[in-house]
Amino acid sequence: QLQLVESGGGLVQPGGSLTLSCAAPRFAFDNSNVGWFRQVPGKEQEGISCMSSTGGTTSYADSVKGRFTISRDAAKRTVYLQMNHLTPEDTGVYYCSLLSGCSARRGLGARFGSWGRGTQVTVSS
Repeated sequence: QLQLVESGGGLVQPGGSLTLSCAAPRFAFDNSNVGWFRQVPGKEQEGISCMSSTGGTTSYADSVKGRFTISRDAAKRTVYLQMNHLTPEDTGVYYCSLLSGCSARRGLGARFGSWGRGTQVTVSS
């Protein structure tokens, strides 16, 4: 089953940082593009970042560009999302997913597989 496992969320003050992790089984991680999504209360789900299977291509939504950084560790079969300068508007549930593609120009490709449980990020003082 193509389901990834997210972790690392929590409560952080505005201006703080968090690093989210996305773990995948080997058969899913190898040669796979991975993206991060978030569901903010009252808003549509947003694809915020992706990284290609080789790690050579990344893409960020304007809402997180310059603050969030995606990376991957092939040995650990894990994709990370380093989030800095967090604001209350970043509060939500964060999910990762496999993607059909990741383009610096076009952003996240279509996702596939089951959604994981996500990890809650709350930015509040």
